[in-house]
Amino acid sequence: MDKKTEEFYVRLKEELSTTSSWPSEYLYKFIVPTDAAKIREVENAFNNLGAVISTHQSKTGKYTSVSVNVTMSNPEAVIEKYVALSNIEGIISL
Repeated sequence: MDKKTEEFYVRLKEELSTTSSWPSEYLYKFIVPTDAAKIREVENAFNNLGAVISTHQSKTGKYTSVSVNVTMSNPEAVIEKYVALSNIEGIISL
């Protein structure tokens, strides 16, 4: 993980710690190239967590947005999911 990414996660953790009481509902938003395997990989990362997942394909069909609404236990758990999914080629975390 590069220094800029690491600094982002440190700031995110601080912000989540001060703005929410945990456990708390968190909304993840991702953009992935429209590829069933990549979309399934994002969805599978939230299996057994009671997540509500919705997808929406872009107008051109090249990309799919994936929104995941899930209750997370703490800010560290939120960041762990972002880090775990960052290895998916072409994924953008919003």
